[in-house]
Amino acid sequence: MSSASRPLNDDEVYSEMNKMVAFIKQEALEKAREIKVKADEEFNIEKAKLVRQESINVEEQFQRKVKQAEVKQRIMASTLINKSRLQVLQARQEMLETVFSEAQQELAKVPEDKEKYHKLLVNLCVQAFVHLNDARVNVRGRKADLDLVKKAVGEAVEIYKKKGKDIEATVVEESTLPDSVLGGVRVSALNDRISVDNTLLTRLDLSSDRMLPQLRDVLFGQSPNRKFYN
Repeated sequence: MSSASRPLNDDEVYSEMNKMVAFIKQEALEKAREIKVKADEEFNIEKAKLVRQESINVEEQFQRKVKQAEVKQRIMASTLINKSRLQVLQARQEMLETVFSEAQQELAKVPEDKEKYHKLLVNLCVQAFVHLNDARVNVRGRKADLDLVKKAVGEAVEIYKKKGKDIEATVVEESTLPDSVLGGVRVSALNDRISVDNTLLTRLDLSSDRMLPQLRDVLFGQSPNRKFYN
């Protein structure tokens, strides 16, 4: 009987089994190494993706915060500029009010010079007569000025008549003007339905409105944004 067909003894069986176990173990180790290498590669790829995505997120957040900071800075700068402009405008308005107040105080002294004030009353009356262009008018002045007003109205009537027009002017004594008008006259016609206010206070207000642009130029200089000049 040949050895090829002879059954293996226990030692030979054990040896063959050890070989098979060693082979299987080697296969398992190689497979494990392949799995680990693949897992490491996938981990590194996924890690790189996460790092890249997180970098993008961080950059986007940074740019968003930069834009928010820029917008906040522009808003703050605009607020400060507007606040400064308002303060400048307020200071200028206060200065203009001071100028008008001082002008009003000086205007209140005009009646003190009787001769000049009388001539002024005559001119104011004539101007009102021309403007109303009516044959009958009522003239009102302050109670303190009644005598001067009566005299001025008489002269104004004569001057007006020399222009070729007749007029009857009545000084109203029972309803005089308040002292707050500073002086001057208020002339009315058609039963007081129309009137010309030639009081000193009203003339000051009109002059203030008309001269306001020039006054601003004198006090604050010409505005660089102004394009047209009278």
